[in-house]
Parts: sequence; C-alpha cells; structure tokens
Amino acid sequence: MNITVEKNTCSATVNVEVPADKVASERESIVKAYSNQAKIKGFRPGKAPVSIVEKRYATEITEELTSRLVNEGCQEAIKSEDLKVLSVKNPQDIDFKEDGTLTFSTSVILAPEFELPEYKGIEIEGQSEEVTDEDIDKSLEDLRARFADFKDVEREVAEGDFAIINFSATTDGKPVAEAIGKPAGFLEGREGHWVKVEEDSFLTGFPLQLVGLKQDDKKDITITLNDEFPITELRGAEVTFDVTVTGVKEQELPELNDEFAGKLIPEKGLEELKEVITQQLEQEKKRNAADAKVNQIVEFLNEAVEFELPEELVQAETQGNANQMAQRGFQQGMTEEQINEQQDEIMEAAEKQARTNLKTNFILQEIAFKEEIKVEDQDVLQRIHQLAQQAQKPVKKYIKELQKANAIQNVRNSVLIGKTIDFLVDNAKVSGTTEKETETADA
Repeated sequence: MNITVEKNTCSATVNVEVPADKVASERESIVKAYSNQAKIKGFRPGKAPVSIVEKRYATEITEELTSRLVNEGCQEAIKSEDLKVLSVKNPQDIDFKEDGTLTFSTSVILAPEFELPEYKGIEIEGQSEEVTDEDIDKSLEDLRARFADFKDVEREVAEGDFAIINFSATTDGKPVAEAIGKPAGFLEGREGHWVKVEEDSFLTGFPLQLVGLKQDDKKDITITLNDEFPITELRGAEVTFDVTVTGVKEQELPELNDEFAGKLIPEKGLEELKEVITQQLEQEKKRNAADAKVNQIVEFLNEAVEFELPEELVQAETQGNANQMAQRGFQQGMTEEQINEQQDEIMEAAEKQARTNLKTNFILQEIAFKEEIKVEDQDVLQRIHQLAQQAQKPVKKYIKELQKANAIQNVRNSVLIGKTIDFLVDNAKVSGTTEKETETADA
C-alpha cells in the first residue's frame, strides 16, 4: 500500500492507495465466499455462476470490499507511522479507480506528544489524621444547629440572628442584570431571603451590616464582590443592595445531653454519640489526607509539563461535565431558568475541568505505559462490583448496561489510572507526619 500521513498537533490526515492486485485479490475472496453461500433461484447452493452472484450481490460485495480495505489500510498506516491514535473518523473520498486501485483518506485524532517530568519522589505534604476535641465539639455544634428551632423576636438584629430580608441590587446605577446584559441569578432580587448574621454567611461584607436593624427598617448596603464570584462579569464589581428587613429570628439550640443524643441514635447517650462522631471523623480525615496527596501529585504533574490537547476530546468532555453540573443543580433544587442563567459560568467551569482531567489522564497513562503497570481482569471485575453496589443494581444487570454502552474499557482505564496514582503516592516524598505515624515512630 502507498501511504502518506500529514501530521498536525493531535491530529493527522491519512491518505492511502491500495494496489490493484490487492483490490482484485480481496474482491475475489469475497465473491468466492458469496458464491459458496448464495441461494439463487434455479441453482443449487454454491453452484450459481460467478457473474450472476456478482450481479445479485454487487452492493454487498462492494461494501464489504471497501470495509476490509479501508480497515486494513488504516491499521497499516497506524503501524507503519507508529501513530498513537485515539479515534478514527469516517473515511472520505473513497474511490475505486479505473486502473483497479482504491484510494481514500481519513482523519485521526492523536494522543499528544510530550516528555514526562521526573515523577518519582514528588514532594508532597502529609495531613494530620488526628481527631481533636475541637473537631468533635464542632461536629456536635453543627448537629445542634441542624436541629435548632427559630423564634420571632421584636428587637434589633444581633450577630448570630437570622434576618429575613427583601432586596434588589444595582451596579453602576443600574439593575445588575441590565448592567451586565445577562441574567444575574439571585442578584436580580429576592423576597423572604434568610441571612445568618455572621461574617462568612451570604456575601462577604454583607451580613454584619444588618446588625442594629429591626423589622421594617430599610438600608442600602454596598459591598465589593470578590474575584471568585460565579458570574465573571461581576468579579470585583461594587454592588449596592436596597434591603428591607421583614423579620428577625433567634436561633434556639437544643441542649447537648443524653436526650438530644437519643434522638439521633435511639437508646444511646451523649458519650455513644461522641464515639460515633469520632469514628466518622477518623474516616473523613483519612479520606481527606489521601485525597490531599493525590491532589498535590496531580497539581505537580499538570504544572511540570505543557502540551496541547485534542480539541474534539475537550469539547466532548466539556459537554459531559456541563451536563453533570446542570444535573447536580436540578438535584439541589435549582430551576431550569436558574441553570440557564448560569450557563456561561457552567460552561467555563466545565471546560476548565475537562482540560485538567484530560491532561492528567494523558500524563498518568504515559507513566503507566513506562512503568508497565497492568490491569488484570479481576481488577476490572472488582471495580465493577463496587460500581454496581454504589448504583444499587445487581452486578449482572450492571455489566450488561456497561456492555451495551461499550463502557467496559472505560472501567479498565479508570482502574489503570487508580493504580498509577497509587504508584506515584507510594513513591512520593511525604513531609510531615500524622499523629498516628508519630505515635508509631515513638513506639
């Protein structure tokens, strides 16, 4: 075969010319197979003249011939040019020439090419897994707040209260949505909005300015939105809120005793509740410490190497991420209108996440290849069992769903990525020790 490849960054155009003798040989093989199996009226099976078989099955023969030669041509091109192909697009310009040759071209998406950084001995910082008395006390206070009652009070707003407010917002003297030329979410105004009057509640700089107001009081509150505000156009903007207080509520926390604990864990007291909380916090801190190690390694790898990504994959990954973000929004009670209002921000976040994930996966896959990290069938089956359990589905049914969606390979890739991350964590240089590690060392 005569093959030429025009390579670009993360893509290539493959042009193939199949010689006439190869075309004729493949065609003869296909026609012979049809002749042996063809059932044509007036002839015994396999006894019909070749010319009649060719005429009767002309379309099918040409389709199979094209499929065979195109597939073989693509595979030979990939092998001869050592292309790292992620996907092959439908072939174009398929042409059976008068001289008996076949020509076609196809586009392929290629994995990015890059040099791996030094990935053994990555320096990361360990997090303490110790559960302190302060951690337990905070969890208990969070539980009290979750089961708190609220009573109306006829007095000025004090720190720690909940103020019920109506508000509208402007920037540069115009309603926020008008000023930025797009929906502005809750900044378009709300009625009956609850604000806990403490520094980190609602918007930074807003809540404590409610202190001293009482029901029916009005006030203009001006704040500067921070650089992490979800709506890009409003980051750093000065926004003025026209606020009316419609009510003041005082939070009444339940007393922390055995009775309260018994409502959460039947027939158990406060000490047993503390034990349960301690166990949960230990598990949470262990997960957080492990996640922190992974995040530091991923951050190091992403900063240590730069390369372009296949834009087709970025677009597909971005759309998938955006769909998931929108779905989470619906599950959290957001309306379709609210989702649409944040569409630009969702797509921006989805693309950023897509690029990070794709880049990380390419790097980890290259490390796995270099270190000869393998995934056994048993590893895949174990992961499928875990996924089926999380989805609350029978394993056999879940496997059928994966097979139908051609997603088994995705599970295998996920396991490979996980094994590679474990390899990097095991070979990292961890500074700092957990409380448990310190105790072990002292022993």
